[in-house]
Amino acid sequence: MASSNDPASAVRQNVETRLVTAGRDTKAQHGFVNPPVVHGSTVLYPTADDLHAHRGEFQYGRHGTPTTKALQQVLMALEGPQCAGVGIAPSGLAAISTTLLSVLKAGDHVLVCDSIYRPTRNFCNGMLARYGVETTYFDPMIGTGIEQLLKPNTRAVVVEAPGSQSFEMPDIPAIAAVAHAHGALVIDDNTWATPLYHRSLDQGVDISMQAATKYIGGHSDIMFGTISANAKAWPLISEGIRLLGVCAGPDDVFLALRGVRTLGVRLAQHHRSGLEMARWLAARPEVIEVLHPGLESHPGHAIWKRDFTGASGLFSIVLRPKPQAAVDAMLDTLTLFGMGYSWGGFESLAIPFDCSSYRTATTWAPGGPTLRLHIGLENVEDLKADLDRGFAAFNAA
Repeated sequence: MASSNDPASAVRQNVETRLVTAGRDTKAQHGFVNPPVVHGSTVLYPTADDLHAHRGEFQYGRHGTPTTKALQQVLMALEGPQCAGVGIAPSGLAAISTTLLSVLKAGDHVLVCDSIYRPTRNFCNGMLARYGVETTYFDPMIGTGIEQLLKPNTRAVVVEAPGSQSFEMPDIPAIAAVAHAHGALVIDDNTWATPLYHRSLDQGVDISMQAATKYIGGHSDIMFGTISANAKAWPLISEGIRLLGVCAGPDDVFLALRGVRTLGVRLAQHHRSGLEMARWLAARPEVIEVLHPGLESHPGHAIWKRDFTGASGLFSIVLRPKPQAAVDAMLDTLTLFGMGYSWGGFESLAIPFDCSSYRTATTWAPGGPTLRLHIGLENVEDLKADLDRGFAAFNAA
């Protein structure tokens, strides 16, 4: 078998095939399907001339190894033709903080959607504020109205599509067009759909971040982050990664590479099971609303249908008003749905949440207790039975 990175054949391959073939060099890997896990810091140079010129594909372990190169090649194939480079980080939050520190400086202004991942908000309100960067939060449904919030010093606009708790669906192409007209970069947290179902770099986004802890890894066994950028933004990201010393350990890199090979089949199952469970929940008397962009009833469904090719297994539900004790009784009854943060692994999860205390640009008033569900890879009939038992406890409390 020849190298799987032949440019001519790669052009003809669909993304699901590239997830399997990209980053594989059979000859260099001595016939093995997977690349070696390279544990290394020091790279030796053959001559003094090579040393002085820093000549060599690899110069130091922090800057990359054959293992990281293989993963980056797969991720670039996943992101599509607009991707000029992919950086890796030791967690999703590290990818976010590295991105923001790479593009912002003292005196800059950044616009951030109000539905953003809460640790991103904490970073903006904490470290960025101390460094002299001003943050303004905006309604994720603002669309072209974001023009009213742009300032002469607005350097970047940060979106998350959809918000990973409340699931508003911002119109990224509309926001990007306005932001670019004012010279601002557009940054997207693309963890929910991954580039497999949402190629945000093709829709005007300059930098696409992921918590690869979730669907890229897919097995709840790594902490990992990725930063992908177009040609305009990649030099900033590349420089930031080097200056901040950001890297990931070789074993986590390999586990991310292992996970991404099966992303296509796993995410397809999450998509199917998530939509089936969302529709089933929408018919339950205990549920007053299902927050899933793939449902026709969702306010952002038209944007999701236009910009996305699929959905993940993560969505939220609003329960009819009951005391917290009733919600807790439901959670304590569940056996297949574990209670834990993060998502994107093979297992189903359920956690209560409340955005009302920290939203600043919008009001969070869903009308009842809210649960965020991650639909894993279990049989959906078993998941329905588990929730049915949970609802019985909810009703009895």
